Amino acid sequence: MRSHLLNETTADLYRRSVTEGVERVAAKLATTERPHTGISVDELAPVINGIDLDRPLEDPAAVLDELEEVYLRDAVYFHHPRYLGHLNCPVVIPAVLGEAVLSAVNSSLDTWDQSIGGTLIERRLIDWTAQRIGLGPDADGIFTSGGSQSNFHALLLARDEACRKVMQSSERALPKSEVLPKLRIFTSEASHFSVEKSAAMLGLGYEAVIAVPVDRGRRMDTSVLALELENCAAEGLFPMAVVATAGTTDFGSIDPLPEIARLAAEHSAWMHVDAAYGCGLLVSPTRRHLLDGIERADSVTVDYHKSFFQPVSSSAMLVRDRDTLKHATYHADYLNPRRMAQERIPNQVDKSIQTTRRFDALKLWMTLRTMGADGLGSLFDEVIELAAAGWDIIDADPRFEVVVKPQISTLVFRYVPGGDVRRDLVDEANLQARKALFASGEAVVAGTKVDGDQYLKFTLLNPQTTTADIAAVLDLLASHAEQYLGESLVHAS
Repeated sequence: MRSHLLNETTADLYRRSVTEGVERVAAKLATTERPHTGISVDELAPVINGIDLDRPLEDPAAVLDELEEVYLRDAVYFHHPRYLGHLNCPVVIPAVLGEAVLSAVNSSLDTWDQSIGGTLIERRLIDWTAQRIGLGPDADGIFTSGGSQSNFHALLLARDEACRKVMQSSERALPKSEVLPKLRIFTSEASHFSVEKSAAMLGLGYEAVIAVPVDRGRRMDTSVLALELENCAAEGLFPMAVVATAGTTDFGSIDPLPEIARLAAEHSAWMHVDAAYGCGLLVSPTRRHLLDGIERADSVTVDYHKSFFQPVSSSAMLVRDRDTLKHATYHADYLNPRRMAQERIPNQVDKSIQTTRRFDALKLWMTLRTMGADGLGSLFDEVIELAAAGWDIIDADPRFEVVVKPQISTLVFRYVPGGDVRRDLVDEANLQARKALFASGEAVVAGTKVDGDQYLKFTLLNPQTTTADIAAVLDLLASHAEQYLGESLVHAS
């Protein structure tokens, strides 16, 4: 079995195997006519469950043939212009090349003696991102697995900073266990669920999160935030953090960052900006101003695998003050003893809540060195312009109603039949239209609820998508919805 180990004796086998795998994927990409085949769980699960994992095929070509049947044929392909579902972007080739390199070399980014150049590349990219944000000379950060982990990491730092401040200012010795139940996090009702989930995992409980209502543009209502912060102080509670969102998952809305920064500073609260989606604006040649105020944040989440067109996973959490990262530092004698810090050896595990960590930074490095920041930003600009055109199309179509004009590239809308149709039937028609479209494989759209009603969602992250694609998918959705309503009315009569 040593013949399968990647080393100097198997370099030729590695080259042949990877080349054949790349050829298979390239062939699929070149011939994909729909985002996916429409296969169901009931059809595919027995095939996969029927494979005997204790009896290997041994021949790499046979394994690839099997992979075609259980994965490649039926995978959801995000590069297809009618994939309009979740926050999944088509990926750029330099990043895919970086993925191939990092997988083969297999560096672990926890300590210097496992990564060397990788450590310095990641640090350089963190510095570059912090400069783009405008966090200042003391900024730092770490790559993570995704936005949820980045948000969790930021709120862990915010929690411990809040405890430190409260305990220092207390007239009596105050145990941390007494402070934790009094901490509160403020975020908009349209923010990502990971804020509440993080609060629970940090021992604060879901109830520690105060959901602030949004305005008509689905942005945090800062007048309500101001009142909630005042109430917090009046009740003897401590405002631990205010989480602003720069690109909400459903609406792509950007909260009023300058006003939130002002209020957070007035109440000595940590300001975190979840820019997992909107971070692409950092490299936009024309729309960077939409993130004005982000430079005042104490921490920021960015997801390169959303609006920087990177393969998953590729995210980062950045902080204004590198000293706050010490809240996640732990020295282990076998890994990163204290003497290494004294000797100024750069161990990334000193900043991370992970230990073993992939060299995901290489993908972004390869991308920037090939395309440049403006090249990436222009791609994001294209999908923002497409969303604006999509708004015009949906708003002018009497079959649909659309919620808000997009700030980035998300459109939330629903099918509305003419005549007097029960609200629950309209909800079900929209839900069934989405399911029927997915089952057909012709397109993929997302869904959500707005004020309790069922809505559909286009998440536009593919510059190859056109207004013709949007119009065609709208026709398909309307057709499926009309078919459902027709059948429902027949059955009712």
